[in-house]
Amino acid sequence: MPAAFTGFVVVSGPPASGKSTLAPALATALDLPLLAKDVIKDVLVEVLGAPDLPRSRELGGAAVRVLLAVARTVGRGVLDSVWHDDARAPLAALPGPVVEVFCRCNPALLRARFDDRSGSRDGGYFDAERTADERWNEQVGCPLAGGWPVIEVDTTGLVDVDAVVEQVRQAC
Repeated sequence: MPAAFTGFVVVSGPPASGKSTLAPALATALDLPLLAKDVIKDVLVEVLGAPDLPRSRELGGAAVRVLLAVARTVGRGVLDSVWHDDARAPLAALPGPVVEVFCRCNPALLRARFDDRSGSRDGGYFDAERTADERWNEQVGCPLAGGWPVIEVDTTGLVDVDAVVEQVRQAC
């Protein structure tokens, strides 16, 4: 049996790239806790409300800060979010090795997936008010690459989770 991975797997990529599908599978396979920004934000929106896009953005930022605080406390995990450049330093400061798994797929498929799911999301996200540039920009379209290993995964179709897990283990 391979040694347990005892660090952080940062699952990154643009909206609708497959992060929230891949992250739980990686967490299970690596026996790591899953820390997902959308789960945290959903609770914040439910409790505090998000009557407009600025409030939704504010709660999204708060959700990322909560996720990072929990990650520091737990000391390991799979971290699922749309990560921005300002997350590099807090991720690099986590107490353990970091490996980034970047989800990449065709832009047309991203948009189709996003359109399919946006109708099912609650009103706290204001997806219809966000511009395409906000959703899919250069910042989220590239790995964070904060000095840690980066594994790029094509999420156009089914992903070989076992192969990704092996790459994560070999990266550290």
